[in-house]
Amino acid sequence: MRISEYSRQTKETQISVKVNLDGTGIVRINTGIQYFNHLIKTLSTHSLIDFTIIAKGDLKHHLIEDVAICLGKALRKAIGEGKSINRFGYAIVPMDCSIAFTALDLVKRPYQKIDLQICGETVEDMQQEDIIHFLETFATSLQLNLHIWIKYGDNDHHKVEAAFKSLALSLKEAVRVNPRRMDVPSAKGVM
Repeated sequence: MRISEYSRQTKETQISVKVNLDGTGIVRINTGIQYFNHLIKTLSTHSLIDFTIIAKGDLKHHLIEDVAICLGKALRKAIGEGKSINRFGYAIVPMDCSIAFTALDLVKRPYQKIDLQICGETVEDMQQEDIIHFLETFATSLQLNLHIWIKYGDNDHHKVEAAFKSLALSLKEAVRVNPRRMDVPSAKGVM
């Protein structure tokens, strides 16, 4: 099984993350930020990757940022060299009035292009800038080339949730083991 752990302790936060790429979407998390918990549960449920996240921190921003760092690094560690994985993933997900598109590449060249079309300063109990910062930091830590955009939508909650669902489905496809591939999915021989 492809399982890994990553921890980070600073003067601001104490974060511990465990992931299982071959899970069933079981998640254990309680950050004290309800919408953030919901988004991480959504990511786990639809990617079928199990997450256990223990997180304590002084400020919401620090906690969200450090969870993104640890989650990205734990996933990269579980992926390892990337032998036999698909590497690429993409998904289109509707959520009521919104539709989200995600395309990603686990190539180890971090890049993010994220356009969530959030209108308000907050979504539930999260600052919209913290939602975007989570995705950017997650992509950098995972060494992920990530493109997420919302085509349209009227409800910020639905836009963000659709984005996380499309991210989850894309990630599920990218980390999936392809029985026809015996090596790293790159003409260079390394990712």
